[in-house]
Formats: sequence, structure tokens, C-alpha cells
Amino acid sequence: MLDALKVRLSQGRQYIPDLRSAQPKGFRGLPVVLGQPCEASCRACLEVCPAAAIEVDPIRLDLGRCLLCGDCATACEVGKLEFTAEHRLASHDRDALVVSAARPGPPAVAVAEALRARFKRSLKLRSVSAGGCNGCELELNALGNVNFDLGRYGIEFVASPRHADGLVLSGPLTRNMEEALELAWAAMPEPRFVIAFGACAISGGPYQDSAALARGFLGRNRPALYVPGCPPHPLTFVNAILDLLGIDLPRSPPPSQWTDPVPLPGHRGFPPETIQARRETAEKLLALLGGDGGLGPDHRTPEQRRAAFIVRRPEGGERQERGLGAKAAP
Repeated sequence: MLDALKVRLSQGRQYIPDLRSAQPKGFRGLPVVLGQPCEASCRACLEVCPAAAIEVDPIRLDLGRCLLCGDCATACEVGKLEFTAEHRLASHDRDALVVSAARPGPPAVAVAEALRARFKRSLKLRSVSAGGCNGCELELNALGNVNFDLGRYGIEFVASPRHADGLVLSGPLTRNMEEALELAWAAMPEPRFVIAFGACAISGGPYQDSAALARGFLGRNRPALYVPGCPPHPLTFVNAILDLLGIDLPRSPPPSQWTDPVPLPGHRGFPPETIQARRETAEKLLALLGGDGGLGPDHRTPEQRRAAFIVRRPEGGERQERGLGAKAAP
């Protein structure tokens, strides 16, 4: 038990109250193309990129292909490229994922009014891994844990495509998964839409030239949202889907400022006199029933604890035992 408490203390506060303002630590996110000129005929960044995500003259970087490995920044001797911790990388437009010195990052995801009207308060998603390495799927699973808890906004992953409104597609789309993907899509009721999650789903990633891929599905079904990364950070998906549905989260105070329970939106907190009156009423009721609230240390004798399970009749008649092993009152 002591070891478990030590682990819990070392983890700190896991729950993220405000996903909009959360900033991941140690995350390699949005690459930035700086303004200084490159050396003549230098192709170092182009040669080390494993996903062919870089073009030169001028330098442009495709987030839809980028694996966020950071090798290009390391290879560049003049420091033309560097990576930030910015995790807001998603876009509703595939072309907007190409960044350069003139366009330092993708614009904010535009609200899809049709999707907002239908799914703002209840969105069910089905995840399909079309040949992925399971990295993206692990991050999608994390959306339901205590840290991110995406279900608090009515956005949940379901087991059957028949219950889904949107298809979250990961992996490079291999031929072995072609039929399964089409069957999952066909089983989803209208209206439906696609989210391309990860570099492999968006462009094929490092496997884009492989003959084992069959990417015709995305040619017939244009994604409503592109979420780049290898794998994307859960916060990248969270901010993107909330932007797409037009969900604006309230700003929560930092944990150090939390002194009293925060009332729910639209509800007023009870005044102190009301809380005290309810507490006194509850204590009187417990006293009448011969019970104990269980909020403080128990200094009762075994006989007193046994008596706490005894219920008095309203008419003042005999008392019936309701403790462990006692028979129910007639």
C-alpha cells in the first residue's frame, strides 16, 4: 500500500481540467522554417527525411508526411529548421498542412456547421487500423483515460461501425485491410465522415511508395479532418475535433486556486447557511435512526456499534435488529 501511495504522489494530478490550454511537456511538435538562407546546394535535410516530407528552394515541410523525428533539424548546419512544442497541427484542408517560412503553420480548424448541428452533443467514432503499427491506436485509446476523458464532451469510440457517426482511420491503408475498411464504412449510417489520423493515414508516411498499399478509399472519401503526427498527440486530436464541432471549453482555474467545489455550468452554488442547515438535518436524521455518519474516528464499543444497526419503529414499539445476520423486520 505504501508503494502504491508513493507512485500516486509521484504522478501528481493526472486529470486535465482544461484541455484547450493544456501544454504537453517534452513533445516534439510543429516544425518552424526560419528566415535565414540555406547554404548553396545544401540538401542535408532532404536526404535524411525518411518520409520525403521536405522540398527545397524554398524549403517547405509537409506535416501530412512528416514523422516529427527531428532528423532534419539535426542535419541542418545553419539552423533553418527547428521543432516547437506546439501540438495544434490538425487541419480540415490537406494543402494547409504544408508549412514554410511564409506560412509558419496550418490555420485553425474551421467549424463544420453541418457536423456541428448534428453531432455537437453526441458523436460516436469507430477506429479502424488499416495496417498501422499500433502507435496511433494507443494514442486514440488514451483519449478515454482519466487524463483526457474525451467522453465528457459526448465524444466516444464505439465497438460497432453500425453505431458510429465518424470513421477514425489510422495506418497506411494496406491491401489486406482494403475489404475490411470498405465493409466498416458501408455499415456506418448516413451522415458519416472520415478523420485521417497520423502521417500514415494522411499520406502513407514512410510506406507511401509501397506496392502493398491500396489508398483508393481516401480518393473516394475526402476526410473532414487531417490529424498529423507519428503518432499524433492526444491533445492534437482533442483540439481538432472540438474545433470541428465548434465546442468551446471554459477556462478552468489552475489547481492551486481550487478552494471550493466549482458549481456546474448553469447552476448556482449553495450559500453557507443552506449547507450548514442540510448538515444539521442529516445529523438529526442519523441520530433518530441510531446510525453513524462514518465521517470521524469510531470510538464506539462493539455493543454500541451493534446498536447502530437497530432501527426504531415510528410508533415507539419494539426495536428490530437490522445488523449483520439479523432477520428483516416484518
